[in-house]
Amino acid sequence: MPQGFDIFARIVLLPLLLVQGLIVRARALALPEAAGPRHGSLGHGPKLRVLMVGDSSAAGVGADIQDSALIGHVTRNLATTHRVDWTLFAKTGATTASTLDRLRQLPLADFDVAIVVLGVNDATRFDGLSKWLGLQQTLTRRLRSEFGAQHVFVSALPPLGQFPLLPHPLAWVLGRHATRLDNAQKSRCAGGPALHYVPMELDLDVSAMAPDGFHPGPAVYAAWGAGMAEFIRRTLGNQPVARS
Repeated sequence: MPQGFDIFARIVLLPLLLVQGLIVRARALALPEAAGPRHGSLGHGPKLRVLMVGDSSAAGVGADIQDSALIGHVTRNLATTHRVDWTLFAKTGATTASTLDRLRQLPLADFDVAIVVLGVNDATRFDGLSKWLGLQQTLTRRLRSEFGAQHVFVSALPPLGQFPLLPHPLAWVLGRHATRLDNAQKSRCAGGPALHYVPMELDLDVSAMAPDGFHPGPAVYAAWGAGMAEFIRRTLGNQPVARS
């Protein structure tokens, strides 16, 4: 398939895509964010201060409590080798731009690791590639300069084309656009030792998704969180990274 064909198709199919988008929004099941605290400490060993920023998936939509959501699985897995002090800063509907605006609400503090879980809402808004990369770069700079993050781990975008909620051709067009953003993000993260792209290899079968067909279910969160924690652990090793 020629590169950029989906952009041409998006223009040709615009009326249909708009109708499908309106139907999806009208029929979508609104699920709450996972209940529970947004900060905590657990584990033993070298101290590791973790900040996760993101959208509804980071906020745990599709899980009942944060302990069974993404942050719960990431921190619990990291806590097998570290003393983890963690903070979650996530909101349903968040884009990279809105997250940058909301960061002013987060008290300044030093973190060793920042985890970024953003991009789905940027993709569904069809944000352009240059805009996406510019906002992500600004976010990385702020996480490092204002919150002291020595390492920033950026989660891959999920395969939107596999989301059960989305009909075709909308799913195909969104999936192609998300892949374009994700590939650019991966290339950006290859440019420095403190910026890391975390791949996502998940089965998004309808049985593993939340009832809304758009968010992860508990099994997806468990696999995603375990994989992300292992990636972070391999990157950092078991040495302490916290500053005294």
